[in-house]
Amino acid sequence: MGFEIPGVLWRRDPEKGELPLVFDSPHSGSLYPEDFGFGCDLLALRQTEDAYVEELYESAPLRGATLIAALFPRSYLDPNRAADDLDPALIEGAFPYPLRPSQRTRSGLGLVRRIARPGIAIYDRKLAAAEVLSRIERCHRPYHRVLEEACERLLRAFGILWHINCHSMPSASGRLKDADFILGDRGGTTCAPRFTSFVAEVLRERGYRVYVNEIYRGVEIVRRQGRPAQGRHSLQIEVARRLYMDERSLAKAAGFSRLKADIAHLVEALAAFAEAGCRIRAVKSR
Repeated sequence: MGFEIPGVLWRRDPEKGELPLVFDSPHSGSLYPEDFGFGCDLLALRQTEDAYVEELYESAPLRGATLIAALFPRSYLDPNRAADDLDPALIEGAFPYPLRPSQRTRSGLGLVRRIARPGIAIYDRKLAAAEVLSRIERCHRPYHRVLEEACERLLRAFGILWHINCHSMPSASGRLKDADFILGDRGGTTCAPRFTSFVAEVLRERGYRVYVNEIYRGVEIVRRQGRPAQGRHSLQIEVARRLYMDERSLAKAAGFSRLKADIAHLVEALAAFAEAGCRIRAVKSR
């Protein structure tokens, strides 16, 4: 069960025992649109993908969760950025609404990226305002609509919701160079602390080094979905790419199977967490 918007996203629905548990992977898409018009090496663009993340979490529907994934690449448009988080220097022509570029956007990593990585520009041209608006209409809005509809429906049905925003991260340096996972709840504002602590403990029990709200604190998706006072709990999870792939070639590494099994264990633990949360809520509402 589920559906697909060609070139934009797919949604996999629970195969049994639906739970108020949603996973989404906004950056694992690898279908490059014909109108992209990039001017750099394709491999440089592909290295920005959260490659295989949707596959790492593919057990979610088997445990009663909903799984959503983008098909378009983040270098084309990043659904984890606000629709007005654009760099005016990239756009040619008048935009129909005010832009509010963040610091990340000013460095080239906004809704529509200017660079693949430092020193590698994606375009050798400016983008027409109409071109950018078309990407927003075709990709950004449908992605957020489908995610919002899934989360809102489950919240209405169960009175509570847990959402995991799934990502991968490149190798870090310095103090966090040993990080296997980084969890982000925007400083404790997008989910109950107990939810973050539960995920961290499950991963640490599997032997992983886990940090919380370091570098990756959560961006637009958890900001939109995380309203813990309303029973909506949203958490971002970053997993280190070195654990499962060659970061240059994007080939799967020997550790892929182990990591996938450990993430399946996490999904199972989260399903049990959601089941218990539903029971507790049912008792309290009597």
